[in-house]
Amino acid sequence: MSDTLESLRRKINGATDLESVVRTMKVLAASNIIQFEKAVISLADYYRTVELGLLVCFRQGAQFSMNENLIKSKNKTIGAIVFGSDQGLVGQFNDILSEFAGKTLDNLPGEKLIWSVGDRIKARLEDTGLPLAGLLSVPNSVNTITPVIGQILLECESYQERGEISELYIFHNKPKPGALYEPFVQRLLPLDQKWFSSVAQLKWPTYYIPEAINGVVPTLHGLIRQYLFVTLFRACAESLASENASRLAAMQRAEKNIDELLEDLNRSYHRLRQSTIDEELFDVISGSEALSRDK
Repeated sequence: MSDTLESLRRKINGATDLESVVRTMKVLAASNIIQFEKAVISLADYYRTVELGLLVCFRQGAQFSMNENLIKSKNKTIGAIVFGSDQGLVGQFNDILSEFAGKTLDNLPGEKLIWSVGDRIKARLEDTGLPLAGLLSVPNSVNTITPVIGQILLECESYQERGEISELYIFHNKPKPGALYEPFVQRLLPLDQKWFSSVAQLKWPTYYIPEAINGVVPTLHGLIRQYLFVTLFRACAESLASENASRLAAMQRAEKNIDELLEDLNRSYHRLRQSTIDEELFDVISGSEALSRDK
């Protein structure tokens, strides 16, 4: 069925309204990217400070106790926290991450236990057959990241006390230059000898090395809690920056497609309108000629 001028006009108006929505979402995504990238940048100095504090504690002879700082586990069970998205219009953001997490966890021995941050990544993980221990909502701003991280730490502590996991990994998408991202994995726990050695190799930035007051052990425990918190916070912020970068790219593609559609619709509209005008002029001329012949 051929389009009429009225139907083409409705399609053009609908595409124009949709383009306005897409542009608004582009602005929101770009704004969110900025706030999450600033959060990641601000965490760098804080993360460095925590690492230097741990270095001071270790240099003061703080004992690194495997039984005290590692997850106690009865069985070889791998825990994983996967940061995805709750909302759509993010392209292959969740698909790429779920596939990466599935392949990585398949190469690790033992049973698996997954915490999903995001309802859409949860569905992808279920398709891979990974067992889910819990579902958390994705933060929608920098201010709402802290409660989510606190909830994750509480969950991990409860499993740690029951000795139900032996290792804990973080999976998330990490931003790359050019509004791109890539899947990334980091082992959060246990804090083993390898982690201890990496911290011990750090160099203090000055010649004057400070000392921990009020006891090294309480300071060490506090710094370890901050280390876990800032690591999870950074992973969440990087995931949110990547999600909005993916949404921005999707909206840019949608805007391009809408522009092309509008161009085709406008071309069809003007062609049909000109054809209608030509037909009306032809009818007028034909009528005029007929009247002239009759006279």
